[in-house]
Amino acid sequence: MEFLSTVLILIIAYFVGAIPFGYIVGKHIKKIDITKHGSGNIGTTNAFRILGAGPASLVLLGDFLKGFFPTLYAMYMGEVGVAILVGLVTIVGHNWSIFMKFKGGRGVATGAGVVMALVPKVIIIAFFFWLAIVLITKYVSLASIVGAFLVPMLMIYFKEPLLITAFGTAAAIFVIYRHIPNIKRLLAGNELKIK
Repeated sequence: MEFLSTVLILIIAYFVGAIPFGYIVGKHIKKIDITKHGSGNIGTTNAFRILGAGPASLVLLGDFLKGFFPTLYAMYMGEVGVAILVGLVTIVGHNWSIFMKFKGGRGVATGAGVVMALVPKVIIIAFFFWLAIVLITKYVSLASIVGAFLVPMLMIYFKEPLLITAFGTAAAIFVIYRHIPNIKRLLAGNELKIK
């Protein structure tokens, strides 16, 4: 892939990743600014708490697909390295959206979309663990942290290429780092649960 084409794809990937589905769904369906409620986060977890399951499902789908499709396109072009860069840039776009004054979510759903495009079986297994933890504990943050941790572990188990495993490891560290405030609340016993 030519250098200019790669740069263009990465720029497009950032703007796709930056689409604030949580904010858009909150404004158009519930007529509220989600950034002024709950944790103030535009991601799926806060959307579930503030908007309810139906609108939050739209947020989840939107955030997932904006990670999935750009990465899948780059994979289709036959460039694994570029696909990984595209995935990283979409996550960066979600976490630091230009449309939200460089604020955003935690990157879990968007990161899951990226991994789905790269290694579907890994994210499917991680999702079932995520879902089980949510159903048992009602802590989405805890489920997201465990799910993020499982991604590179599963990549190692399935002997995925080093480049993809390195991406999975970096993405997991990034997601867990973004959840430090949640980890502190979990340890203190005052993390919010979902209904």
